[in-house]
Amino acid sequence: MTTAHALLKTLGLTEDPRFIAQPSGPGIGQTFVVTENPATGQPIAGVKLDTRADLERVVGESVESFKKWREVPAPARGQVVRAIGEEFRKFKEPLGELVALEMGKIRAEGLGEVQETIDIADFAVGLSRQIPGQVFPSERPGHRMFEQWLPLGPVGVISAFNFPNAVWAWNAMLAAVCGNVTIWKPSLLTPLVAMASNAIADRVATKMGHPGVFRLVIGADDQVGEPLVADKRVPLISATGSCRMGKRVGEVVARRVGRVLLELGGNNAIIVHEDADLELAARSIVFGAVGTAGQRCTTTRRLIMHRSIAEKLTAKLVSAYQQVLSRIGDPLKEGTLVGPLINARAVEGYLHAVEAAKQQGGTVLVGGKKATVAGLGGHFVEPTIVKAPASNTLAIAMEETFAPILYLFTYDKLDDAIAMNNMVDQGLSSAIFTEGLRASERFLSVTGSGSDCGIANVNIGTSGAEIGGAFGGEKETGGGRESGSDSWKAYMRRQTCTINYGGGFALAQGIRFE
Repeated sequence: MTTAHALLKTLGLTEDPRFIAQPSGPGIGQTFVVTENPATGQPIAGVKLDTRADLERVVGESVESFKKWREVPAPARGQVVRAIGEEFRKFKEPLGELVALEMGKIRAEGLGEVQETIDIADFAVGLSRQIPGQVFPSERPGHRMFEQWLPLGPVGVISAFNFPNAVWAWNAMLAAVCGNVTIWKPSLLTPLVAMASNAIADRVATKMGHPGVFRLVIGADDQVGEPLVADKRVPLISATGSCRMGKRVGEVVARRVGRVLLELGGNNAIIVHEDADLELAARSIVFGAVGTAGQRCTTTRRLIMHRSIAEKLTAKLVSAYQQVLSRIGDPLKEGTLVGPLINARAVEGYLHAVEAAKQQGGTVLVGGKKATVAGLGGHFVEPTIVKAPASNTLAIAMEETFAPILYLFTYDKLDDAIAMNNMVDQGLSSAIFTEGLRASERFLSVTGSGSDCGIANVNIGTSGAEIGGAFGGEKETGGGRESGSDSWKAYMRRQTCTINYGGGFALAQGIRFE
């Protein structure tokens, strides 16, 4: 608790009026939420919840803040984001440790998450000086035609517990340089990280003369979530979470003909071809399947191995997992490789999936049960490998279980492996390990007959994307794109403009109207 208090004090959370140092009562109440340390199961602090009236005030103020912020030149907006990135550099260590404390990912991953925020701020600064617009030749003499990109308005960001800092930043930093205000509704499982992160951005922007660009509402779905999604004053809702949640958001926003940016579930596979570097493949598979205790949307959940190397690769993985089992523990402790699941409900989901796999003919090769860590209670489970039965089918593997469970399958022909990769409802991340040009090009086929995922890697695992590329997936993953490349377009509206500088009356398509 001393460590927790020190972190909260360093990040200024103890001064926040919503902060409750010693909440009474468990879980989520009507007026407050208790956030727990998943490594111990003990409360860290409480947070007062916002109401529908609070949301109404925030949205109204955001509309007014947007009117002022959009008038600031984009390069000047970039300088604000640049200063925010510098402030996150200053607080990288305590904020990263708070991520580990509240979410449960190991300290190195917590620090890495904050680094993503720093990186996307750097990316956004560069973007602020090059938001482009094309010029088109007009068929009418004395006319000039071009397009420009304009700010949207207040952007609603709904984030999940597993990346309580970075996913907000992917949206907020780009939205800011594009001229928008962000209204952030974080997961109620990780509100402290959200409070600290938003406070850093808001403090910097306010000091530079731009208050209200970064807003935070912490509340239950009926009080905050549903009204935010339904509000016409919020032209874009960017939501990260489960497919079920995303479908609800998409339905509500579509009713008001708004925009959505959905980053939902993933059921990601790695194909290991017969000519693969098995040492490289094994290391990548273990990180992809075990990292963040299997609680990434890009977690490797299915392994599809060529039959000729399946036995050898399986032995490597079982050996590696047996080593990992001894490195389960306190995520803030040096040497820990696997932290806890987020809560008891997640543990139940893990146990249900393992049992279902057994009933469906799967064989548990390693793991498969709760893990006990000396001196800690917490929600720990053993990273698990399940071998599919001879039929090469396992119904539970078609579902996304947010836990460290890896299902093993085999194949003889590459086309069959690609079909297995594509057979799930989600389409986020995928990878193939091969030394062959033909196999890799078949997997990345430009005709679209290869991987159907938004991310397709060769000799790199499914997890750990860089911010420079657009991040997102297809099918029930939502189809949205965040972070790099031209993802900024989601936060702007396009306007086509034609100027008649010649003075003559002319119509397109040769139409005459005399």
